[in-house]
Amino acid sequence: MLHSSSLGVADLVRDALDNAANRFIIGLGGSATTDCGAGMLAGLGVKWLAADGSELAPNPAALADLDRADLSGLDPRLADVEIDLACDVTNPLLGPHGSAAVFGPQKGAGPDDVRYLDGILEKVAEALVAAGAPDVREEPGAGAAGGLGAAFLAIGARMRRGAEVVAEAAHLAEAIDGADFVLTGEGGMDFQTLSGKTPAGVVDVAGRYGVPVIAFAGTLGRGADDLVGRGFEAVVPIMPGPGTLADALADGPNNLERAAATAMRLIKLGAAG
Repeated sequence: MLHSSSLGVADLVRDALDNAANRFIIGLGGSATTDCGAGMLAGLGVKWLAADGSELAPNPAALADLDRADLSGLDPRLADVEIDLACDVTNPLLGPHGSAAVFGPQKGAGPDDVRYLDGILEKVAEALVAAGAPDVREEPGAGAAGGLGAAFLAIGARMRRGAEVVAEAAHLAEAIDGADFVLTGEGGMDFQTLSGKTPAGVVDVAGRYGVPVIAFAGTLGRGADDLVGRGFEAVVPIMPGPGTLADALADGPNNLERAAATAMRLIKLGAAG
């Protein structure tokens, strides 16, 4: 982790810029890096400098010697594009709820690594602010994707709920308007579902049009029953009975079809009554 960086993200951004893209939708999450987006920014023209003026590699190991950032070479095309960050993480960059502390252990970081990485994130953030970038350390989502959220926010990106961005891109509102009901689902549904998960985003849109929502799930966890009445008319498990994970995955399409057909028959029966 100390030698990994987000440099590859810059390759994607530059390629899109070269092809005249003027709007970016960037999903944040599940990264293997904790570099505060230093790699991505380096690939877009930012220089990370030591006290003697030498340029540092944009990874946590090298950035221990960071003295300042030079933003003068940042790709000027970024000033003319719109960047939306699709992200359901609200963690700040630093501290006990920050990127290193919360997500570092998921990437293999031990306690000493977490402290070191948090210090590197702080160094990078301070260097960006000193170079004239806005201070985004406490912004919700700054800690997403190893601090990549902070880097994008520092160059003018806008943080948005992932479900909201997907719903907009898929023209979900137009599809729901005039529908009798909406079917949605997720692999597992529980008390976290309403905290920015995709079904919750569907409920938000459907609620604007007064359209009822039925959700299907492979598994129902703690708090799933509480979802009924909070935007969901019903939450339906698709598994016909106990089984292994391998069986659930293999039979998923058939199980979903069976559960949806049963739900439709019940709706038809209710309408007839």
